[in-house]
Amino acid sequence: MLSTKTPEKQAVVTHKASNTPDKVAIKPQRMGFEFGESVPRYWLDNSYLLSHTMNALSVLFPEGEQFFVDSVRAFRGQIQDAKLKNEVRGFIGQEAMHSLEHDAMNRHVRDQGMPVEAMEKDLKVLLDAVRLLPKRHQLAITCALEHITAMMADMLLERDDVREDMDESMRPLWVWHAIEETEHKAVAYDVFQQAGGTYAERAVYQVISTGVLGVVATWFTGRMMLQDRKNFSVTDAARGLWRMWGANGTFSSLIPTWLEYFKPGYHPWDKDNSDLIARFKDEIQQYIAPEYQNGNRRTLQ
Repeated sequence: MLSTKTPEKQAVVTHKASNTPDKVAIKPQRMGFEFGESVPRYWLDNSYLLSHTMNALSVLFPEGEQFFVDSVRAFRGQIQDAKLKNEVRGFIGQEAMHSLEHDAMNRHVRDQGMPVEAMEKDLKVLLDAVRLLPKRHQLAITCALEHITAMMADMLLERDDVREDMDESMRPLWVWHAIEETEHKAVAYDVFQQAGGTYAERAVYQVISTGVLGVVATWFTGRMMLQDRKNFSVTDAARGLWRMWGANGTFSSLIPTWLEYFKPGYHPWDKDNSDLIARFKDEIQQYIAPEYQNGNRRTLQ
């Protein structure tokens, strides 16, 4: 007799479920970061270009992470493995906290005269168009972008020089975000595997997603720089570009890691960097606002 199960539901029992190490706990934590007048305008290496680049990336997070949550949630009902189910709950909660904390940073950037709200509206239009794709394709896009955020998080936690160039008023936000991106770096990928995702889907969408991300991030950075053009400096721009894309640059150094995604048997935890989580987890606790010391369970809707 022919099976009445859909291909996606049949795939649930044929793929390995969670591959996250048991010692890694995926738990959301609201931090309550605040950004006031004490935050330097150019908070990253006192650089106009680098600071606006990171400000632009922050603008991407709230809408982007809502998209991530929606794409994973679409397959939550098909997950049989209890461990992966718990990790999906943790993933949704963590992404909710990232959205809230980066909203606070984005308001700070907006108050400096940057067109944050216009950028968020433009990003929502783009993501709403992406939502017209099949659900599993949306999940493949999420896996691709989660790989990019995870490798950036790993770089931030590994490289003292990058963290030390951040003003102390901004550093805790980015370190905390990097910790949680590392904790849940495999959740979307494991759900994708459970949903019957193919190598072709994830490889193609990694190329497309990287290209679109690069264009949008550059576009948003350019808009901020144009808004703040009175402080433009050719020297600063050249120094910033070298810092990002020169020898051992923050972005150029990630190219080998980006390419690893195309290995047929790739998994995000092929590199077990859970030691970095342990190294920074205790340190970041001191930055939790008093009202959130006992956690916050608000999630994205």
